[in-house]
Amino acid sequence: MGGGPADKMLIVLPFPEPKAIIDRIRKQHPNIEITFVHLKFAEVAWKTYKEVPKEIYKDKTILVTLSALPPTPEDCPHLELIHFFSAGTNHIANHPIYTDTKITLTTSSGIHGPQIAEWVVMTALVQSHHYNKLYELQKQKRWGKNDIDGDYHRVRDLVGQRLGVLGYGSIGRQVGRVAKAMGMDVIAYTATPKDTPEKRRDKGFVVPGTGDPDGSIPSNWYSGLDKESLHHFLKQDIDVLLVSVPLTKETRHFLSTPEFEVLSKQHAFVTNISRGQIIDQPALVSALHDGSLRGAALDVTDPEPLPPDDPLWDAPNVTITPHISGVGQAYTDRAFQVLEVNLERREKGEKLINVVDRKRGY
Repeated sequence: MGGGPADKMLIVLPFPEPKAIIDRIRKQHPNIEITFVHLKFAEVAWKTYKEVPKEIYKDKTILVTLSALPPTPEDCPHLELIHFFSAGTNHIANHPIYTDTKITLTTSSGIHGPQIAEWVVMTALVQSHHYNKLYELQKQKRWGKNDIDGDYHRVRDLVGQRLGVLGYGSIGRQVGRVAKAMGMDVIAYTATPKDTPEKRRDKGFVVPGTGDPDGSIPSNWYSGLDKESLHHFLKQDIDVLLVSVPLTKETRHFLSTPEFEVLSKQHAFVTNISRGQIIDQPALVSALHDGSLRGAALDVTDPEPLPPDDPLWDAPNVTITPHISGVGQAYTDRAFQVLEVNLERREKGEKLINVVDRKRGY
């Protein structure tokens, strides 16, 4: 599987060719023939990619893509590696390439931490500092008075609050890093136990100077996919809960009324940057209306786009953004950096990073 002279890479992405980056890869890997396709028409599902003729996949050994895939395994008989520009692969989990082949799949997990951590902090502070009220005053060109326009003296800073990170992956690690710098206590929850220093290390891609590479930030670790283990974690006086687990059959509606009731003890604030289906959305709306939760910040919803008549829009103390927390100017370059790490490892016969475990779903 080494990168030999016959390697042919196809890059299919919904933006113009980043020539400087492609030239860098060609210089570093002259043995790889690269073809770039700018996919101008691409709807949400992989089935709607109509601009890529299936014949183009016939001789390719490496594919770089967001969602576009060969229609069938027979259309890509030589394909050995697919690198996705996304952090997860749930969007193609029903494709025959995923279900019926052993083609190595890698993701761009690890590149989203910096920008998403900033979004998490931004939305939390918007709520706690009553910024929406202040913004409305600014639009009215009014100098607000505390006793009339808002209880601004009730601002509660983050120092001493506890952040519970549900899914301590690359994003959770960077949020944890920033939260600790702001004076918060951080506890982590993972699917499997992280009971040794080696298991707590981040073995994926890490943007230099970010994250928690050795797993030293959390004051306590918790694990499990059963509700008893989840509830034990949620009972740890969590003030802010970050939802950053991947969407799998085990995590669908992982948080519902019973979980929000546990979180109500601390009147917690819930932030979801993962997938909307992890939260039982009607249950969340109820918990916001009855005051069980202090508020919520949601970059993902169920469904997306969120229909105008969905009751989530009118729930109190909720911030909703259109699944944009992970985007940023550095996204493309960092996604290619993950690919370049794996190209080098592949040529040396070393183990790749960010490899998808099809059984686990990520």
